[in-house]
Amino acid sequence: MIHLKTFNKKQLEAWVSSGDYKKYDFLPITEHRAVSHIKNPKANEDQTLLILAFDDDKLAGYLGCFPDHFVTEGKTFRYAWLSTLFISNEFRGKRIAQSLLNKAFEEYQGNIAITEFTKEAESLYNKIGVFQYIQPKQGKRYYFRTDLERVIPAKRSGLKPLQPVFRLADSVINALVSVKNSFARKPDFRFEILDQTDRESEVFISGFKSNRGAEEINGLISHPWVLEGQTKDEKYLFSSYSKQFRYFWIKIFNENNELVTCSLLLLRDGHLKIPYVFSKADPDRLINFLGYFILKNKVITLTSYQTDVNRRIEASKKLPAIHKREIERRYMFHKDLIGHLPESFDPGFQDGDGDCAMT
Repeated sequence: MIHLKTFNKKQLEAWVSSGDYKKYDFLPITEHRAVSHIKNPKANEDQTLLILAFDDDKLAGYLGCFPDHFVTEGKTFRYAWLSTLFISNEFRGKRIAQSLLNKAFEEYQGNIAITEFTKEAESLYNKIGVFQYIQPKQGKRYYFRTDLERVIPAKRSGLKPLQPVFRLADSVINALVSVKNSFARKPDFRFEILDQTDRESEVFISGFKSNRGAEEINGLISHPWVLEGQTKDEKYLFSSYSKQFRYFWIKIFNENNELVTCSLLLLRDGHLKIPYVFSKADPDRLINFLGYFILKNKVITLTSYQTDVNRRIEASKKLPAIHKREIERRYMFHKDLIGHLPESFDPGFQDGDGDCAMT
C-alpha cells in the first residue's frame, strides 16, 4: 500500500543528520542539497520541502519542493517550484507520481511552478491537465570551443568507440581557436571578481526590482546543489557533483569609478551561464568582460537568457563565438497559481529564478 511522508525544514534536518536518508536503494536527496533547502531564506518553517512515497516500507519515489515568493501589490505571495520528481522503475504504473504531485498541490494550495523539465516530465504534466504554460524566455547559446568527444556519443551511442577520434579533433580545432584568441586583451576599465556579493553590491542591486536579493544570491553561492568533485553519486539521479562548479560575482565600473553593473556568473564544466544581471548602463562593458572571461577560462559555451545582453552581442559581434543557436526556457504554472495572481502580473524572471541557478 502506498503512503506518503512529508518533511519541513526541521524534519529534513533531523532526518539527514541521522543518516537514515542513505538506507534506501536510491537517495531521495543529498546532504548538501538538503542543507540548501533548509537555508533557503524564502522557505518558512512549516513548508514542505520533500515528499517521499513508500510501498509498505520500501521507498518508491520522491518529489522535491523549492519554496519561493513574489511580492505583488505590496503583499508576499508564497508558492513553490517542483525541483525533483523521481519514481523507481520497480514501481512504475502505480500512479505514484500522481500521488506525489497531488500531495504537493495540497501542501501549497495549488501554488506550484515548474521549469527546466524533461520531455518525459512535461508529458506527464500535460497529461494531468492542471498546468498551463506562461510566457517562455528566449535565449541564445554561443559556442566558443568544440566538445565533440562528449556531445556526439551522447546523442548517438553507437559512435562511442570513436571517442578517441573526436578527442583528437577537439584538440586540433581548439588549438586553432586558442591561437586565434591569444591576442585577447584584459578590459581597460575597472572590474572586480568576487566570491559573493559585498555591501556595495547589496546597496546597488536593492535599487532593482528582482525576485532575488543579495542575501539569497549569497545563499545559493554558499549552499549549492552541486559540489565540485570527481566522484558522481550513482544513488542520486539528479545533479550532485561536477568536476567544475563555481559562481563568480562580477562588478563593473564606469569611467567615473561608479558601480554600474553587477552580474552573477556560473561556470560548470566549461559551460557558462548568466543567472543575474543588474545594470544601470548599456551592456557593452559586460560583454567586453565576458569576452575576456570566456577566453581566460576556456569556456565551451555561454547560455544567456539576458535579452539586452544578447541583443547587443548580436549587434556588436564582440564575443569570439564559432557558432550560436536560439534556445527557449518554458515555464508551467498550476492553474490555481495563475488564478491566485493578479491578471496583469508579470513574474519578471531572470535566468537564475526558480531553481535554474542551482545547477
